[in-house]
Amino acid sequence: MLARAGALKPVLAERAEACERLRRLPDETERDLHEAGLFRVAQPRRVGGAELDVQIFVDVCAELARVCPSTAWNFGNLASHHWMLGYCDPRIQDEIWDVSPDTLIATSLAFPCGQGRKVDGGWEVTGRWPLSSGVDNSDWNMLGFIVRERDDGPPVDHRFALCHRSQYEIIDTWHAVGLAGTGSKDVATTKLYVPEYRTISAWAMTGEPHAGSAMNPGLLWKLPLLALGPYVLSGVMLGCAQGAYEQVVGAARKRNATSTGMPVGMSQAIQIKVAEASARIDTAEMLMRGVCGHAMAVAREGREVQHADKLRYRRDAFFSVRLSFEAVNILMNVSGSSGLYLKNSVQRLFRDAHACNAHVMFSPDVQAPLFGSHALGMSGPPPLM
Repeated sequence: MLARAGALKPVLAERAEACERLRRLPDETERDLHEAGLFRVAQPRRVGGAELDVQIFVDVCAELARVCPSTAWNFGNLASHHWMLGYCDPRIQDEIWDVSPDTLIATSLAFPCGQGRKVDGGWEVTGRWPLSSGVDNSDWNMLGFIVRERDDGPPVDHRFALCHRSQYEIIDTWHAVGLAGTGSKDVATTKLYVPEYRTISAWAMTGEPHAGSAMNPGLLWKLPLLALGPYVLSGVMLGCAQGAYEQVVGAARKRNATSTGMPVGMSQAIQIKVAEASARIDTAEMLMRGVCGHAMAVAREGREVQHADKLRYRRDAFFSVRLSFEAVNILMNVSGSSGLYLKNSVQRLFRDAHACNAHVMFSPDVQAPLFGSHALGMSGPPPLM
């Protein structure tokens, strides 16, 4: 799968600018990803999926993001939703995959943007959700909503509703400075009836037995999905940094400084920046791979991932992304004024890295206190992981 992703890089690089202008995943790129089997890396084998270890997301996202982070972002999102669907009631799995195992599913994890009311046989769901990446390419959507016992009461559950494209409105809001080609538009529903079997509590995705366990007994569905969720997309930031390193350092080997006429590579300041960026990139990759490897090893041994490990997974996610982000910024400085030109793809990697960094899963302000409060023995409400 990684080799197939690498083989797509030349054509994805050619389309990167057009992808941004289109503001969504181009149809021809969607077709290429389907034909390569990449969307199905974490889909159950029973429907023809590859069912690979969770690290595949880091590796493929990084490979694609070196040339087109928007495509990588859409790959990570859309491929991971096959993994999510595997936790759900077998009836909705069959309903979607019996039509086509290539069916794409978007999502929005913004639970507070949706409200669900229990009704006979299911839920009545209302909301407007932002950032539904890949929604134009998808026939279904998994929309997060909060359940309260009373309107002004605290949340008692966080659930996903699986909704067909015909049941929600797509609102074209995605005009963004970075990850512009992800099509991360708003979606909305009003008092939509969703049968019970088309919903799942987010708390069911912890790796403990769930509705999909019997049908999908593989290791992927023994993992705590929400604790590992950041690694579905963290490879995008890693790929931005790797791509920037390849381009900036490669160009610097042949570039003379406009102020002195001397080779840029002779500058000790530039040499230090290159070393610091490289160290950040390599460390970030080791952290991401280490977490994925640990989670898979625990599953293979038939053990349950401990809460402290889940918190570490989230900690290492934001920190590895921060290291990659810092590397991109360092390299943008190394590129000098040449990096400002739109014809130079480094500026796209820079902009996309800043957009990627805005994701809540990568926010130190949100994620770091989860680990820190636990380490310091401070009690609080259990985080959703």
